Order: sequence, then structure tokens, then C-alpha cells
Amino acid sequence: MNIEAKHLFKSYGDIDAVKDFSFSTESGKIYGLIGPNGAGKSTTIRMIMGILLPDRGEILFNGEKLNYEIMEKIGYLPEERGLYRKQIAEDVLVYLAELKGLKRGDALQRMTPLLERFELSDFRKKKIESFSKGMAQKLQFISTIIHDPDFIFLDEPFSGLDPISVDQIREILLEMKNSGKVIMFSTHNMEQAEKICDYISLINHGDQVVSGKLEEIKKQFGKNSISVEFSGKLPDISTVAKNYTEYPKWVEI
Repeated sequence: MNIEAKHLFKSYGDIDAVKDFSFSTESGKIYGLIGPNGAGKSTTIRMIMGILLPDRGEILFNGEKLNYEIMEKIGYLPEERGLYRKQIAEDVLVYLAELKGLKRGDALQRMTPLLERFELSDFRKKKIESFSKGMAQKLQFISTIIHDPDFIFLDEPFSGLDPISVDQIREILLEMKNSGKVIMFSTHNMEQAEKICDYISLINHGDQVVSGKLEEIKKQFGKNSISVEFSGKLPDISTVAKNYTEYPKWVEI
């Protein structure tokens, strides 16, 4: 299994949200999109999933354009968390699993070990409105993977979670990676990406600044470069540095 995106562009009016983004990844790999808020991470994931149409570019799953059969094999955790808060947790998980083609019995069977793992078994018959924010986030993560998807997209999956929950989700993602899943997630936290990613793209203001294998990027940039952001006009950097690369709003030394 693999995903390939070629030269994706997306703009909203005069704002270029994503500019010439390309990547490829495959089974048993975790791909991280890293950048600050507003960098274009969520827009990129939504284009890959078909939620947004790119202005230009091509996205292929196993060499094919996104279709209904592939969509059934996708798990998606959006940045904007949201479940049916007035409903019973178990019923919501069953409903969302059925939308992905699972039968009720299979959904109940699959959710049980996941609820136990996140210590939510005692809450499966309770309304989601009684859950804490962290509990609801873990429940939504369960809904993302309950149908055993081949392609998993997670938008800021660790945001707002306590360290124990972060470790639990990271552990599951590594297990899914080892079982051959294709995983992509976004984060503004480089430390999280370093712990589990095989490939990364650093994005800033829609630009794909750096992309490739994590280990190679760390070797290339990890010890010998400093990024300095600035406002206003860039002074003559050659007076303080011999080797440097200029970007629109920052310089790498």
C-alpha cells in the first residue's frame, strides 16, 4: 500500500494555504506533517482525503485516485474534535463503525479491548457529555481505528492529552505501523514526531520547507543549523554568517 501526492496547491482567495506540496509514503511507515498553527497541515490532510479539492496536483492511493473502496479503508481523526455528546459512548462507536462497513457484533467485539486499553470500559454505557475532554479524545481515537483501516490520518492527535494517554496512542500507532498500515499525522511538536516518524515534512506558511527521511534530515540539519525569524527588512546577513540560506521570512544559518 502507498500514497503519493504530486505538486498540490490550495488557496483561499489571496491566501496560499498550500504551495507545491509533494510526498510519498508506504506500508509500515509513519509520515509526520510538522509546523505551527496555520502552516497548512490540516489543509494538506483534507486534500489527501478528498474533503477539499486541490487547485492543482494529483493524489494517488495504490496508484489510483481516491474512490469509495479506498474511503472505506481510511481512518480519520480531525483536529476539530466532535462526537454525539447526548448519546451513549458504545452506541456512537457502533454507529461510526457501521458507517465504515462493520456489523454491530463485530464493532462491539473490536471496541472492547480498545476501551479496556484506554481505561474507558466502565464508561461505555454512559453519555459522552459526562466524559472529560481527554476521555472524549480517546474515544474519538478509538472510533478512528475501530474498523481496522489501512490508511490512517490524524490531525494533531496528541493535542490536549496527558502524558499517559499520549504514550498509549503512540504505542498503538507503532503497533499499527508494524502491521503494515500507512499512517500520517500532523503536529506542531517536533519531539512527538521524532519519537515515531519515519518520514517528515516541515511546513511553514504553506511552503514545504524540508521533506524526507527523518534520520537523514536530523543528520543534515540537527546540529549545524540555526533558523532565525525576523520582521521588517532583512539586513546584510553576510556580515555575520558565511554560509546561509534565505527564505521569505527567515534565514537558515
